[in-house]
Amino acid sequence: MPDFSPTQYAVPLFVVAVLAEMIWSRLRRPEAYEPMDTLVSLAFGLGSTVAGALFGGFAAYVFIEAYEYRLFDFGPEWWAVWWAWPLCFVLDDLKYYWVHRAGHRIRWMWASHVNHHSSQHYNLSTALRQSWTGAFTFGLLFAIPLVLLGFHPLMIAICGGFNLIYQFWIHTEAIDRMPRWFEAVMNTPSHHRVHHATNPRYLDRNYAGVFIVWDKMFGTFEPERDEEQIRYGIIKQLGSFNLLWAVFHEWIGMVRDIWSAPWKHKLSYLLREPGWTHDGSRDTSDTIRARWLERQDAQTRHADAPTNSVATRNPIESPGQAA
Repeated sequence: MPDFSPTQYAVPLFVVAVLAEMIWSRLRRPEAYEPMDTLVSLAFGLGSTVAGALFGGFAAYVFIEAYEYRLFDFGPEWWAVWWAWPLCFVLDDLKYYWVHRAGHRIRWMWASHVNHHSSQHYNLSTALRQSWTGAFTFGLLFAIPLVLLGFHPLMIAICGGFNLIYQFWIHTEAIDRMPRWFEAVMNTPSHHRVHHATNPRYLDRNYAGVFIVWDKMFGTFEPERDEEQIRYGIIKQLGSFNLLWAVFHEWIGMVRDIWSAPWKHKLSYLLREPGWTHDGSRDTSDTIRARWLERQDAQTRHADAPTNSVATRNPIESPGQAA
């Protein structure tokens, strides 16, 4: 079977879609695009392509070696086993959910994935903000179980390519809601806008790639609320269009924290969730969300509390007169 990369064939469609969305935004939502932000996104996409070419061979080597120890064998014509393709696609998407979730919950992996969330704008060019440093997080290890089940590395790569293509179109504000049945099963622009939001309600939610059912199964689903305007980006915004700072800022921050931390906490700054500190001096997504929930509960209790009869009396009446 010849080498095939579906994303290479999709690039012209990506370009056309971005241009079409730019025209739409100029007419309907001018703030959706910011020229410098878009240039940074495009540079991210170019850099990630170069990084993939430089380090992709390591992943291929690991997968090919692991394939020798597969538990099941689809035979020499594995590519012709029709039912293996949809099964591989679904399992690869489940793998994506967990590697994506780890990318938000382990700082070492977040240092790479934060690149994708660094824009304060949400448009199709944002989808191109792919990491240059993903190879250093060893997220590829999440795919090893698929290889051991007998799926050929090339089959996994092709399914992963189509997964990536699917995720491109959901990075837009031009589409409001899809039909209800589609929203119930598939990842959509509405679901993914939630994922890119910094609102406390939405932090660390909707990790899905293609099928939103994974979030519903594992307790990380949050629907988009029409009454709450979404704020995009990261908790501590970059405040700069410097490309190198955008790429490496979290790696630099992590190294600084590890360097200055007491020995017993150094590993935690690598493996704990982003924002974690041994002295509690910074917030994590969990603490931000918990504090927001407390405020919501307090407001609900206040709204439901019975009205104090004394407080509602005519201010010129004394308690005796009112009685």
